[in-house]
Amino acid sequence: MTRPSHITRTFGQFIAGATWDQVPDRVQHEAKRSILNFMATALAGCREDAVEHTLASLAAFSGMKQATVIGRTERVDVLSAAFLNAASGNVFDFDDTHLRTVIHPTAPIAPALFALAELRPVSGRELLLAFALGVEIECRVGNAISPEHYARGWHITSTCGCLGAAAAAGRLLALDTDQLIWALGAAATQTGGLVECLGTPAKSLSVGNAARNGLWSALLAERGFRGPPTPLEGRQGYLNALAPSAPDWSALTDGLGETWELLQNTYKPYPVGIVAHPVIDAALALREKHAPQPEAIQRIVVRGHPLLAARTDRPHVTTGREAQVSVQHSVAAALLFGGAGLVQYTDACVRDPAVLALRAKIDVEQDADMAVEAAAVRIEMKDGAVYALVVPAARGSLARPLSDREIEEKLRTLAAGWCPAHDVQPLIDAVWALDRAEDAGAFLRLTVPGA
Repeated sequence: MTRPSHITRTFGQFIAGATWDQVPDRVQHEAKRSILNFMATALAGCREDAVEHTLASLAAFSGMKQATVIGRTERVDVLSAAFLNAASGNVFDFDDTHLRTVIHPTAPIAPALFALAELRPVSGRELLLAFALGVEIECRVGNAISPEHYARGWHITSTCGCLGAAAAAGRLLALDTDQLIWALGAAATQTGGLVECLGTPAKSLSVGNAARNGLWSALLAERGFRGPPTPLEGRQGYLNALAPSAPDWSALTDGLGETWELLQNTYKPYPVGIVAHPVIDAALALREKHAPQPEAIQRIVVRGHPLLAARTDRPHVTTGREAQVSVQHSVAAALLFGGAGLVQYTDACVRDPAVLALRAKIDVEQDADMAVEAAAVRIEMKDGAVYALVVPAARGSLARPLSDREIEEKLRTLAAGWCPAHDVQPLIDAVWALDRAEDAGAFLRLTVPGA
């Protein structure tokens, strides 16, 4: 398909013209699931060091106490709230994942809408519609430039998330088509984020900026701040600049309004890179069935799609953050402790001598014939016994999705680690009832202990 000249305008018309009734029931429900899952990960991350440091920095310049910082008593200006809540939701890599692109859709978009909903009251339906539209734009752009964009080193959640946040905030502000084009233009020139930063606090900067800059772009457009007419498809626009080869132009608009990218969203049972999930499933299942003693293990072979090695073949990690993208650590921790929760991705666990010893026995093999969501683990024992398992689809994948109840339990578990005395049931109920709420911003207060 040759380069079209109308992509951004088509997006603007779609965002401005869509109605809640045009969104299928399954998509409406998936929007709530995404927000519920985000609340779980934001509560888990709201006191992580990266958030503490950025809050301390931003609070010094935030004179207006306009919006909630999820899970905390502090209030800041709306742009800073969007930044901080996006960082909290993504900091542990425990948030949702659009599998085709590995975008984490909700972290850049929902915080922008939450902050805006506290600034200007809107209904829950308006917020949910804006969210679904933002995810659609974010992931369609991602589809058009994947997988080369990420492989080149761009952090796709940040680069595409900024556009999604601008689209969503623009809809919530009731911008017209031209204003939405301006908003997307302002967002397109503010995107950024490097894969090199994964495993470090610096990753949170680009995710936070995606939410903040997307929201600011919409607020600027509302005031008449103009941009180019073709910021996405222009000869030197976003798509041509950030796609190493020709973008898949058809992925941008084919079926727009008929198919919904939210239905391709998944939710993680483990706080690690999504490609390592089937490996963890296999390790946990082998441990439960065979209980191999670590000192009796000769070698462990992990086999998966080349993407598994590209992103997680990191045997020498030294911090919990780095361990979230280390398949060696994930396998060792799962076999030793029978779990793959946040406690298994702390600095202390990474430096545990038993973990270090077992990590050294793990090799990673690439198999281009395996699906990304599949993996195989083989444990070779010193006595000659071999325990092996192939996982065709990971728990939490589209083939084995987490249920509503499992997402609720994820929120309860993570909230208990954040503030054991805080009852999150009212928050859960409020998210499920968001489409009936007159004030979409009110439920954010349910995340604040003692509020």
